[in-house]
Amino acid sequence: MSEKSKVRLFLDDDTAPLGDFYTPIHFELDTRQLVDGEHVLRIVGQDPSGKEGIRTIPFTVRNGPAISIEGLKAHDVVDGVLPLMINAYGKGDQHKFLIEGSETPRSAPAWIWAAIVLFAGWAAYYFITSLQVTL
Repeated sequence: MSEKSKVRLFLDDDTAPLGDFYTPIHFELDTRQLVDGEHVLRIVGQDPSGKEGIRTIPFTVRNGPAISIEGLKAHDVVDGVLPLMINAYGKGDQHKFLIEGSETPRSAPAWIWAAIVLFAGWAAYYFITSLQVTL
C-alpha cells in the first residue's frame, strides 16, 4: 500500500481536531452546530515524510435569520430622529420557497429620482417648445 498524506481539521482555536483523515477526503462541515459569527477552519497537512503545511480559511456563519437595516450604516454620524427600516427573515423550510417576508423592501436610490426629474424636465421643455408656432 502506498503512503498517503494526512490532514487534520481544526475549528477556531480548538486544540482537539475535528478529525484525522488520509487524503483525498470528502468532508461535510455542519455549520448548524456553530454559533453565528466569524470562524476559522485550520487545515494541517502532513506528507508521508512528516513535513507539515498549514492553511487557514476564515468564514462567517449565518444560520439565524438575515437582518437588514436601511437608514443607518456602520460608523454613521447621526442626530435627531432617525427613521429606520429593519427586516429579519430566515430561510424557513428549505424544501419550500417562501415569497412573503423573504425579500427586504428598499427605497429607490437617489440616482433613480434624479433621472426621473431630469426626464420630466426634458419632457416639459420639449412639450412647451413644440407648442410654439413659428412665424
